[in-house]
Amino acid sequence: MAKQADTQTAQQDVASMFSLDIRNDGVAIVTFDVPGESQNTLKIEAVDEANRLFDELEQNSTVKAVVFKSGKPGSFIAGADINMLVRCQTADEATELARGGQNFFNRIERFRAPVVAAIDGACLGGGFELAMACHGRVATDNPKTSVGLPEVMLGLLPGSGGTQRLPRMIGVPAALDLMLTGKHVRASKALRMKLVDDVVPAPILEQAAIELAQKLVKRRETAQRKRSLMDWALEGNPVGRKVMFDQARKQMLAKTKGNYPAPKRIIEVVEIGVNRGFEEGLKAEARSFGELAMTPEMRELTRLYFATTEMKKDLGVADDKVKPREIHRIGVLGAGLMGAGISYVTIGKAKIPVRLKDKEPQGLSRGLKQIHDTIAKRVERRSITKIEGQIEGNRVTPTLDYSGFKNADMVIEAVFEDLGLKHKMVQEIEAHCPEHCIFATNTSSIPIGRIAEGAKRPELVIGMHYFSPVEKMPLLEVIATDKTRPDVIATTVDIGRKQGKTPIVVKDGAGFYVNRILAPYLNEASHLLSEGVAIDRIDKTLTQFGFPVGAFALLDEVGLDVGTKVGPILHEAFGDRMKPVESGDKMLKDGRYGKKSKKGFYKYEGVKKGKKEVDETVYDLLGVKPDNSMNEAEIVDRCVLMMINEAARCYEEDVIRSLRDGDIGAIFGIGFPPFLGGPFRYADNRGIGEIVARLQELEKRCGMRFQPAPILVKLAEEKRGFYQE
Repeated sequence: MAKQADTQTAQQDVASMFSLDIRNDGVAIVTFDVPGESQNTLKIEAVDEANRLFDELEQNSTVKAVVFKSGKPGSFIAGADINMLVRCQTADEATELARGGQNFFNRIERFRAPVVAAIDGACLGGGFELAMACHGRVATDNPKTSVGLPEVMLGLLPGSGGTQRLPRMIGVPAALDLMLTGKHVRASKALRMKLVDDVVPAPILEQAAIELAQKLVKRRETAQRKRSLMDWALEGNPVGRKVMFDQARKQMLAKTKGNYPAPKRIIEVVEIGVNRGFEEGLKAEARSFGELAMTPEMRELTRLYFATTEMKKDLGVADDKVKPREIHRIGVLGAGLMGAGISYVTIGKAKIPVRLKDKEPQGLSRGLKQIHDTIAKRVERRSITKIEGQIEGNRVTPTLDYSGFKNADMVIEAVFEDLGLKHKMVQEIEAHCPEHCIFATNTSSIPIGRIAEGAKRPELVIGMHYFSPVEKMPLLEVIATDKTRPDVIATTVDIGRKQGKTPIVVKDGAGFYVNRILAPYLNEASHLLSEGVAIDRIDKTLTQFGFPVGAFALLDEVGLDVGTKVGPILHEAFGDRMKPVESGDKMLKDGRYGKKSKKGFYKYEGVKKGKKEVDETVYDLLGVKPDNSMNEAEIVDRCVLMMINEAARCYEEDVIRSLRDGDIGAIFGIGFPPFLGGPFRYADNRGIGEIVARLQELEKRCGMRFQPAPILVKLAEEKRGFYQE
């Protein structure tokens, strides 16, 4: 950034990560720029160097204020370097890391002159803790600019003062919400929440930060008085405080089922700080940070973080020389829930124009309404501005024919699950689109190879299996046939990533990966119901295990008609171990399609929002007398081990490219508990030998569907796990 014309600077290299410019008006500009990395992260070396820098600043009497900025445009500080935490062997080592960060940020807060953070881009975790320790914060209106404390997503809590400073900035309830969810807050909302003091265009960020620093020099005493008044407010009204923290715990346990230790510790540490003061809060924070760093939950969540980060560089092909094509226009066939959802993530996240086609005007109208309603909600929540919403909405144009498709680089089909119809679609696209156009089919059950049989150019046919609702579900299965060209695979993965998805490339075949491992899990829940286990008993046990919703709640959400389409295909492909339970057909004959028909395993008419009540008439329909006698461990093993066993078969058959993809696919596609690391990590941690023994026991009691996969038996005999560690 250009320096002010009237500024006389004294520049020197303080350390490899920092540079210092002292203006003639006494404002010191400190620039943080980690060499050779795309974004700044806080390392031990950075804290050591920063301490030396502040030694110099403290001794320089000409320094009247400090502005702290990043040397990387569009990236402030993404957080602490997680690798330094992974290297810790004990809780004491991790606690010392936290104390080091606390001590430095305390030093910033207590610095004799005002310090202002100039934020452009991601300001997260330790980066936001640094910004909070500053006396002022100015952010840019760059869409990439956001602040937040996402440590809970790694099974941790903010360890460098965040649990103590944030409540004092915005109040306890709002602070707990940010820390317990790990939300990223965009600049405009951060300003409304008083997380930052100003939002400006990026070109004037440094000047705006300098001006704020100069104002703070004059207002320093007033600012200190405001801080002490806030401290007093936090320490008052002990009865109200107890109610507030009790309610926070109740809400947290309802969401986490006690499976995640970090949210519990966050509430505890904040409460200690409020009740016993800032210094005691810091001590509790550092101690809890160290202890959480050694938990199995943190280990698995951190592995998940590294795995998803690694996937961002993976285009799904073995040859590194293969590059994705540029996609400028996308056509979408079918304006139903899936087609509208695909269109929305394409125009909103990928920012690629969409031509949306449907055969009926009413269907097209409903699809456009769904898209524009979703945009309107984001505008209403102020996630985007009204102008940004209008720009997004203008990227989609409707049609009842193929006008506008002549320039499409890719067409994504989201029509009914009918092979003949899909053959018709691919043939029409080949007739109306350029020869290079990729045809992607969003099918959940029909093998892509069978769809490609209807194509003149099967090498351009690929599967894109989205999950409903498209705008919320993070996974995308990219399904390649043995004829799909590598550049088509790479391009499809790239588009999925631009749509905000985490894509995994899987081999073509019945059920692909996610539905193939989900089907036996849901089927086994239906077996349990047929044996008399109550619906809510099964669902409550599975959510307590860590799934976001129970098996029957999921069936109602997805739609029982969808399951009945996938079930026979899997049964035909894999035999009796995938034979569907008869209850599905009985439910459909009674008009029970789930949530969409307001009639399923649960009640939907006359029920309070957020409350689920089992429709007791289901038991008479299925000829079942429900009870709660089966123990929770039996319910979990019957359902979960079916999923583990099928995941093992998928790995053995090369349906997934790696264990990493299998774990991430299950977590992001099905909601397998993230703190357990995915099916393969769970199997390793529980012990392959124990899982095989349990499957064999269940096989004797319940039938051949529990027969252990050959790879599980082999690993058990060799006393090895999936991951060679």
